[in-house]
Parts: sequence; structure tokens; C-alpha cells
Amino acid sequence: MRALRYLLIVFLFTPFLASAQNSLDLTINDVGLSIGDSREVTGVRLNYRDNRMRRVTGVNATIWMPYDGRGGDVKGFAIGLPATGADNIEGVAWGILGAGANNDISGIAFGGLGAGAGRDLVGISGGGLGVGAGRDLVGISFGGLGAGAGRDLRGVAFGGLGAGAGQDVTGILIGGLGAGAGRDMTGVVLGGLGAGAGGDFTGIALSGIGTGAGGDFTGVSLSGIATGAGGTLKGIHMAGIAVGAPTVRGVMISGLAAGGEDVHAFSFAPAYFLIEDRGIQRGLSIAAFNRIKGEQAGFTIGIVNWARSLSGVQIGLLNYAGNKKRMKWMPLVNFGR
Repeated sequence: MRALRYLLIVFLFTPFLASAQNSLDLTINDVGLSIGDSREVTGVRLNYRDNRMRRVTGVNATIWMPYDGRGGDVKGFAIGLPATGADNIEGVAWGILGAGANNDISGIAFGGLGAGAGRDLVGISGGGLGVGAGRDLVGISFGGLGAGAGRDLRGVAFGGLGAGAGQDVTGILIGGLGAGAGRDMTGVVLGGLGAGAGGDFTGIALSGIGTGAGGDFTGVSLSGIATGAGGTLKGIHMAGIAVGAPTVRGVMISGLAAGGEDVHAFSFAPAYFLIEDRGIQRGLSIAAFNRIKGEQAGFTIGIVNWARSLSGVQIGLLNYAGNKKRMKWMPLVNFGR
């Protein structure tokens, strides 16, 4: 407790030292203890708020964040009581309220409210509210509300509400409400409401409502309501209500409906399976109503099977093949020509 009181007294008097002579240096060749706004120190530096600091190797302890654009570099420990920051931090950045860098942080960064870097944040980072990087977030990160990167995210990231990256994600992404990538995602993503990628997704995706990709979706997905892709859906995909994509390869399992344009897959949808105009169905589809508005080259099993053009097999109570000249409607079984 006595040491803590001495440290508090030093911090309280630091602004007056800074205004009088910038710093009180108990150093030899810049090695030792510096109190105030010194430029370069190897050892321990105590200051209220950094303005002139260029480099600290060792410990840099401050009360507040540096003045704009005047952080300098810290190699070692950047400690904030309650907040700290620098241009670049290599080592440990810790603040009761927050810790950050104008440019990069490499190492360990924690802030009671938040931790972040203007460019890259590499290592282990966490913030009570959030953690993030203006450019790349690499390593293990968690934020009470959110975790994210303006560009790429590589590693493991958890956000109480959301987690994601403006461009690519490689690794594991968990968001209480949503998680995803603005461009491509490779790895595992879990979102309480939604999970996905604006571009291609490769890996495993789980969400309470929906999973999807703007491009191709390759891997395994499970969602409470719907799963889909703007390009090709490959792998095993399951959803409570609907699964579909323009092109499907693999397995689709839906609680209600499924479909696409070019589908070569096993599909199970209790209510409805649809192939769009000029599309093709290959593989096996099981649904109460299989509606093939293009060509059916595979097998369908249902109560009603309807195909504009049939070259496969229909098994159901009532089957229709629009390309046949005779016996377009058949009970039980219908064959294509």
C-alpha cells in the first residue's frame, strides 16, 4: 500500500514536472527512471500524458492516452492508470479503461472498456466492450460486445454481440448475434442470429436463424431457419425451414423447402422441392411436392411429382412428365423417355 501511495503521488505531480522541465530523469545514458514527458528511456518511465515520447524500452506508465499523433514506440509494458497508448506497442498493453496504438500492437493487449490498434493488432487481445483493428486482427481476441477488423481477421475472435472482418476471415469466429466476413471466410463461424460471408465460405457455419455466402458455400452448415448461397452450395447443409442455391452439390436437408437451378444432390424437404426454369435435377429428392420446372434427370419421391421434362424416375401417388406425348400423368411410377 505504501508503494502504491508513492506511485500515486508521482502521477499527480507529473503534469507539473512536465510543464516545468518536461521530465525528471534519474538515468545514465537514458537508462534508469524517468518521471515526466521524456523522449527516450530504457527502464521505467512515469508520465501523466505523453506528448514528446519517442521510444521506451521497459515500462511506460501513464494516466491518460497520448496527445493525437504523438505516441512514440513502446517495447515492453505500456500500462494505463486508467488508460494508455502509443504509436506502436510491442509487448504488453494494459489499461484499466483502455489500451491502444495509433499504428500496431504486437503481443498482449487488454482494456477494461476496449483495446485496439489503428492498423494491425497481433497476439492476444481483449476488451470489456470491444476489441479491434483498423487493418488486420491476428491471434486470439475477445470483446464483451464486439471484436473485429477493418480488413482481415486471422485466428480466433469472440464478440458478445458480433464478430467479423471487413474483408477476409481465416479461423474461428463467434458472435452472440452475428458473425461473418465482408469477403471470404475459411474456418468455423458461429452466430446467434446469423453467420456467413459476403464472398466465398469454406468450413463449418452454425446460426440460430440463417447461414449463407454471397459466393460459394463449401462445407457444413446448420441454421434455425435458412441456409443459402449466391453461387454453389457444396457439402452438407441443414436448416429448419429452407435450403437452396443456384447450384447445389452434396446434401440438403430442410424442415420445409429446398431447391435451386442446377441441383446434383440428395435433398430432403417434407413440403416442397423446386427446380427453377431451365434448371436441372440430378440425384434424389424426397418431398411432398417435387416441382421440376426444367429437366429431371434423377429420382424424385413424393406425393406429387411434376416435371416439365423427365428423363429420370418419379415415384409418388401422382406423377407428371410434360415432355411425354402420351400418359403425361401416371400413378405410382413414371419414367422418362
